[in-house]
Amino acid sequence: MSEEKYLETIYSKQKYPFSEYPKKLINYLFSRFDLKDNQKLLEIGCGRGDFLNEFRKKNLEVYGVDLSNYSQSFFPEINFKKVDLTKDALPFEDNFFDVIYSKSLIEHFYYPDTLFQEAYRVLKPGGKIITLTPEWQFNYNSFYEDYTHRVPFSKMSLKDIHEINNFKQVEVESFIQLPVIFEKKYYYFFFKFLSFLTRILVPDYFRMRYKWIRFSKEIMLLSFAKK
Repeated sequence: MSEEKYLETIYSKQKYPFSEYPKKLINYLFSRFDLKDNQKLLEIGCGRGDFLNEFRKKNLEVYGVDLSNYSQSFFPEINFKKVDLTKDALPFEDNFFDVIYSKSLIEHFYYPDTLFQEAYRVLKPGGKIITLTPEWQFNYNSFYEDYTHRVPFSKMSLKDIHEINNFKQVEVESFIQLPVIFEKKYYYFFFKFLSFLTRILVPDYFRMRYKWIRFSKEIMLLSFAKK
């Protein structure tokens, strides 16, 4: 029961009000990785459903799975299945999805290999997998502030887990969760440098008070691969 209440407690609307960030991130990923209308997309660990809902708005056929049905409180129109991925397989047939997406998920599992095995199984040949997870190099001081975090990842380990599970064309990069940076507009270099200065000069004490400081310090890994 405590696992099922995790989302309602940690990601309540009071602590994390809905914002424009999911829309900006999904717009970026949709364009960056050349996703197409009407493709079937699965989000593993869809949480509140706000990221998955933005994929839906891009005319993808979306499906979500999670241990908690919290997303149904906000987006009941999403095709959702409640699954305990520590014990159960994904409830889909082989070669079903064009795209599999997850954000802040794989670090919660003692054995994330099983997630990648299942993702490979349900992904179509040539299908794409997009994964976001905290980068250990920049999160080691805060990683275990979330007591459900189990396995941290580096660029090398994230690349390895894809390749060991037969994914091809694996790309892994550091990703700063600030739209003004990842959208790479004309002011990109200025704000990227400002974020760098924030990361090294601003005391960690202020990290949870300001989003700019937090996301300048808590850099993610963004990976992309194909089946």
